[in-house]
Amino acid sequence: QVQLVESGGGVVQAGGSLTLSCAASRSTFSINTMGWYRQAPGKQRELVARITSNGSTNYADSVKGRFTISRNNAKSTVYLQMNSLKPEDTAVYYCTARFVFKDYWGQGTQVTVSS
Repeated sequence: QVQLVESGGGVVQAGGSLTLSCAASRSTFSINTMGWYRQAPGKQRELVARITSNGSTNYADSVKGRFTISRNNAKSTVYLQMNSLKPEDTAVYYCTARFVFKDYWGQGTQVTVSS
C-alpha cells in the first residue's frame, strides 16, 4: 500500500505561484506513475499532470506552460510547481500514485486563486 500526503495549498492572488508537494509512504523508486488531479466545486475530477518513473510527463491543455510536475525519488516526493495562477485553477488538488496495478489517492489540498 501507499499513503500519500499533500501539502502546499493555500490562497494566492491571480498571477501568483504555489508549489504543491506530495510525500509517499514508500520509496517512489517502486512507483510507476504519479500525478496530480483537481476537482473544482460542481465539476468532475480532472487530470492536471502526471509523471512516469522514467520522467515522462503529460499535462492538461489548460495548464501547459504554467505548471511543472517533478519527482524526487530520493525524498519519495512529487511536486507540482504552479505559476501564473488563474481563478479557474481554484480547486482541491489530489496526489495520486499507481502501485502494483492499483491507484492510491491523497486527502487533497485546497488551492484558491483570488482575482
